[in-house]
Amino acid sequence: MSLKDWGFALLIVFAWGFNFVVIHWGLDGLSPLLLGALRFSLVAFPAILFVPRPKIAWRWLLAYGLTISFGQFAFLFTAMKVGMPAGIASLVLQSQVLFTLLFAAVLLREHWLAHQPFTLGISALGLVLLATQQGQSGMTLAGFLLTMCAAACWGLGNIINRHISRQASLNLLSLVVWSALIPPVPFFIASYWLEGPSVIANSLLHLQWHSVLAVVYLALIATLYGYVAWGRLLRTYPVAQVAPLTLLVPLVGLFCARLFLNEQLTHWQWVGILLVLSGLLLNIFWPRWLKARHRQTIKSTDH
Repeated sequence: MSLKDWGFALLIVFAWGFNFVVIHWGLDGLSPLLLGALRFSLVAFPAILFVPRPKIAWRWLLAYGLTISFGQFAFLFTAMKVGMPAGIASLVLQSQVLFTLLFAAVLLREHWLAHQPFTLGISALGLVLLATQQGQSGMTLAGFLLTMCAAACWGLGNIINRHISRQASLNLLSLVVWSALIPPVPFFIASYWLEGPSVIANSLLHLQWHSVLAVVYLALIATLYGYVAWGRLLRTYPVAQVAPLTLLVPLVGLFCARLFLNEQLTHWQWVGILLVLSGLLLNIFWPRWLKARHRQTIKSTDH
């Protein structure tokens, strides 16, 4: 990877890690579902007037928008409102890896590799440990479970994205912009039904600058820039080289939450976090270590 692209990759990682602090700030003045509606409305408009629609069927665009965009962030924003610290949210959301493999096994009949039950079991143990720490550091059980639901939506969206990305002619900017046209509708409906018209009216009438800046950041930086730039890296370099960088996102998220929000975690929460990260790291690097060891064995035998 070139030095320039390393810079882009690290900028994306920081943008996504800091994203959780921005969500916290945005929820200070806006209700969760209204924040989601405004975020994706800004992603879609006015860009949709200038960006051509991606050459995929509407049903796939609908499925992508309802899972990756609406489902994931409706659960995540609500979770952070009812009791999920920003730093821990950035980590728990990475359980999307586990859900992606589960959905791939059930829906696509894909078989797990020999090491995956063990490595992902370590991450699952870390998640269980985190779940037992409800009431600590401002985390509630509802907040934790809703974040897991967000991760499940992301995992299901990954399966849909796999089908979409097989089309070589797909324009990434088109996909991000046009898929953003889908979630504002269910977001606004859910906000009206669950949060109430008075909450929506009060939030919009007393809109503060930090809320506006949060929406702009979430829409333009975290979504438009983040997804398009990340997709470009995935198309330019092997997935095995780029994908592990996402593990830096929760580290940035935890650091930013500590720095900007003064979030304090318990010792057991740190143990759970280390277990989750260890399992995810082993899931990626264990096969590479086995291959390198196998090659070394062959070389030694040849000599």
